[in-house]
Amino acid sequence: MIDPHVHCRDGEQAYKETIKHVFEVAQEQGVEKIFDMPNTNPPILSEKNVQERLSFVPKSRKGDYFLYIGATADEKQLEEAVRCYDKYKEIVGIKLYAGRSVGDLAVIDAEKQRRIYEILYNLGYKGVLAVHCEKESYLKPEIWNPLNPITHSYARPKEAEIEAVKDQIRFAKETNFKGVLHIVHVSCPEVIELVEKARTEMKITCGVTPHHILWDNEMLNRPDGLLYKMNPPLRDKEDVVRLRQYLKEGKIDWIETDHAPHSIGEKLFPPYLSGYPSLYLYRNFVDEFLPKMGADRDLIKKLTFENIYRVFKNKLE
Repeated sequence: MIDPHVHCRDGEQAYKETIKHVFEVAQEQGVEKIFDMPNTNPPILSEKNVQERLSFVPKSRKGDYFLYIGATADEKQLEEAVRCYDKYKEIVGIKLYAGRSVGDLAVIDAEKQRRIYEILYNLGYKGVLAVHCEKESYLKPEIWNPLNPITHSYARPKEAEIEAVKDQIRFAKETNFKGVLHIVHVSCPEVIELVEKARTEMKITCGVTPHHILWDNEMLNRPDGLLYKMNPPLRDKEDVVRLRQYLKEGKIDWIETDHAPHSIGEKLFPPYLSGYPSLYLYRNFVDEFLPKMGADRDLIKKLTFENIYRVFKNKLE
């Protein structure tokens, strides 16, 4: 099985997590290969960053570690990112943060986001562009109150995700983007509907995390609710029920954990960081929860391997 979305923290944040330890957890959970994200400290934006990152990979797992290189609005940086994609088998795609999450890697302005698609088209890029979708103008940070953690769910409403996805689909169409647009960690059913509609016109995929399928935002009302703060946030029960239905109907391409560990102090005290270490949930989620939910063996195989392999075949073979 493959987990195509994890956050290893080697470098200045190695106290949170390391590539070596993620592989240890992955082995316990039945996962063989991982795709690492670039919003590290420092972020993965250049060939130098890539080489440093790859130096942290245990020798015995060299063939199982893959990563995304980040995208900025700087044309020269994108040129280098595409060169790295072509040069390094380990780089599976480019990651765009269309909204702030954790770390400083984000492109907020819509015109700059659109420009990224134009540049990638002009560079002949045909790989995956994975996008974190939360449109800043729809966020309501003034609502957030750490003494009432469920306010995080309202401060980052699903409209922010929906509108950001609409933007990315539009930009890809307008610029004739030739790659695969991947919408990461979808948290609301409306996004699945947008992706389904767009499939007839472009190459597009989407993934969902165990935590967005397992839990609704009532988890944030628990005494330990701050532990369940993540971006995008957990949604209400109705949204979760519909997400599960779309998963059973095969409208979601794959499971991605968005494994994002932080220290307990960073979760429960300022800065109240977002993220959940969902790789620890993987085996029970796949072996127990999905079958109980009604997913058959063929669907589970598609969600955990086949669909991922189909999109990233040129890198995984």
